[in-house]
Formats: sequence, C-alpha cells, structure tokens
Amino acid sequence: MIHRLSFKDIIALGFMTFALFVGAGNIVFPPVVGMQSGDYIWIAAVGFLITSVGLPICTIVALARAGGGIETISAPIGKIAGLILTIICYLLIGPMFAIPRTATISFEVGIIPLISTNSNIALLLYSLIYFVFVTLLSLYPSKLLDVIGYFLAPVKIIALILLSISVIIWPIEGNLLVLATKDYQTSAFCSGFINGYLTMDTLGALVFGVVIINTIKARGIQAHKLIIRYATMSGFIASIGLIIVYLGLFKLGYNIGKISNQNLDGASILNIYVHNTFGHMGTLFLAILIFIACIVTAVGLTCAWADFFAKYLGLSYKYLVCILSIFSMLVSNLGLNILIKFSMPILTIIYPPCIILVILSFTTNWWYKNSRVFIPTIFISLVFSILDAINFGYLKNKINTFVHLTLFNEIPWLFPVIIILIVSAVVDRVKGYR
Repeated sequence: MIHRLSFKDIIALGFMTFALFVGAGNIVFPPVVGMQSGDYIWIAAVGFLITSVGLPICTIVALARAGGGIETISAPIGKIAGLILTIICYLLIGPMFAIPRTATISFEVGIIPLISTNSNIALLLYSLIYFVFVTLLSLYPSKLLDVIGYFLAPVKIIALILLSISVIIWPIEGNLLVLATKDYQTSAFCSGFINGYLTMDTLGALVFGVVIINTIKARGIQAHKLIIRYATMSGFIASIGLIIVYLGLFKLGYNIGKISNQNLDGASILNIYVHNTFGHMGTLFLAILIFIACIVTAVGLTCAWADFFAKYLGLSYKYLVCILSIFSMLVSNLGLNILIKFSMPILTIIYPPCIILVILSFTTNWWYKNSRVFIPTIFISLVFSILDAINFGYLKNKINTFVHLTLFNEIPWLFPVIIILIVSAVVDRVKGYR
C-alpha cells in the first residue's frame, strides 16, 4: 500500500517549510532594502526575492530529487571537497552565525523596547531562556510537524500576514523624499540580489531541507516521486507566504523612509512602525512575533545540524543538540553588530558556489561525466567570490572592459562562471564516455 499525505498534512508541511525559512534575517533585512532603494524599490525587490525565495525553494526540490542532504548533491565535486563544503555550510548556518543570530535579533527587536535596556546581563539571561526552549523543541524531531506545522507555524503566518496587511491599511505618511542610496541608484537589481544573501535562506535550505524530507518520510512516504512532489508543494506554499511577507516589509521600510533617515537598521525600522501604528501593544505584538519566528528557525537548524554531525562524530543526537545550544548561546552574547560584521564577507564567498551547486544539480542527466562540469564551474565561482569579498577592484574593472553590463559588473563571479560552464560542457561532449 502506497502512503500519501492528506491535504491537511500538505498544508501543514507547507506552513512548516515557511516557518523554518522566516527567521531573524527574513524580517529584519527587507525593511532596510525598502528604505534604501527609494523609487527603485520594486527592481531591488525582484533581485532580493531571487536569492531569498527562488533559490531556497529550488534547493529544497534539488535535495528531494537527490534523495539526501547537501553531501548528496555535492557528490560530483568529490567526497573530500563535498564534505568540506558541507561542513562549512553547517557551521555557518549553525553555531557560528545563523542560530546565534536568531537569539540576538529577537532580543534587540522584541525585548529591548519592552525592558528599555541593552545590558550584557539582560542578553545573557534572555539567551539562556531562549536556548532552553530551542533545546526542548529540538530533542524530538519526529514531533516537528505537530509542534511547528500545526501550532507555531500558523501563529507565525497569521501574525506576519497581519503585519504586512497593516502596512497597506495604515501606512505611515511623511514629508521626506525617499531617495535611493548610491548602490541602488546604479544597480538596484544587483544590490537587492546580494542583500538577499543576508537572509542565509539558500544555505539554510541546504541544511534543513533534509528536515523537511525526513518529516515527509516520517509520515510513511517512501516513494521517491511522492517525496519530490510533496517537497515541491511545500516549497510552493512557503514561497507564496514569503513573497507576501517580503512585499509588505519592503513597503514598510519605504514608508519609514518618509519620516526618518536611511541609516536605521531593520530592528529600529520595525519598532518605529509598530510603535507609531499600534502603540505599546504593537511593541508587545512584535516581540511575540519575532520570538516565534526566530525560535522556529533555530529549532529547524538545530535538528538538521545535530542529525548531520551525529553521523560523523559518533555522538548521540540529543547530546549534540545540547552542545550546540550551549555553544550558540555563548556566541549570541557577542552581539548582533559583531555577528553581522563578520558574516557578510563569508557569505559573499560561500554563496556563489552553493548557488551554482544547486543549479547544476538539476542538470546531472545532461553530462557524460558530472565532475567535468561541476568541479571547474564551482571552483571558478569560489575563486571569483573570494576576490569579490576582498574588494578586488581591479577584477571588476577588467570585467567591465569586456562586458558593459551592470549585472556582470556588480556580480563579478557570474561572467567567469558562464564562460567556464560553456567550456566545460563542450569538453564533456567531446570526451564523452571514458
């Protein structure tokens, strides 16, 4: 007998996928893009949505097609290189940046306005309570669909939709002219595209995509085609929710730009809006929303991280959950500014190889030998993303000499990757089977 998910389970799975994606960065960074892009807001929004919605959903589908996690789709680049890439992604999306960031953002956005203090002791106490909740929810991954899909995710979705709708119903009016910053004036699409990195959703999908697949399997689904179908459906549901939320947050940031300067961070933008629109109750509402949004993402990442390293370290899943929570709590106390400062260069380096890996994973049947195409293309994306991260201006000038297109100038790894991909494809066709 072939097991199938009910309509109710599919909706819950879609809600869970949406809830796993919408974490700290997804709520804080879009308002900044909306404020800084000015009249170019919707051009920037398209670029942002590609890296923050399109690529993550494609990643979920790619993992479902491959029948495993990132280590499965990275097999064509070799076992060692694939393992290194996998470990780097898990560290970034785990204890080094993403999980601690959920705690610091939920503290700065939700708690500080309520307690009117930003002391190290307050952050320490909050992070301790926060990661106790994360640990308790992560210890039983088989219950994720019941806890997140049927309870926390609907609450989170309703709250986010209410916030997005309120921006349309009660917009903030002001007299200031919202001018785009220099980056958005010259290349709004590319600036939005690169700022989408900050959500870390593509890396997150590579990590907790396996959580979604395992959740499907836990419901008795074993047929490969059904797993792909349900993963795709859950991604489609999640993408609709993400687009609605992001559009509302873009508009929110743009409206705040009418009454304030463009140097505000996302936390300040959100707090200004809810306080001006709803008063103290709005501040409390935002605190609850951010807490739920961040903790759901942290749980998904913790489950995926512990499940992965349990295979390689020989330690129990529950023991790793506890270790990860303790380490993440300590890192979170470094503060949000330090975490963001160090994350952007690293994301600029690791994102392009991951993007290329996901895209190429859909083409495995095209090549005689996958490694001939995967290895040189991903390698060149890594080299040029490293040069981009260290602001190698000479590189951009040389690219500009040959290609007079903003897209290639602002995303300098894209043009070399296309050239190497074409060359590799030709070589693969010429050599054929060995």
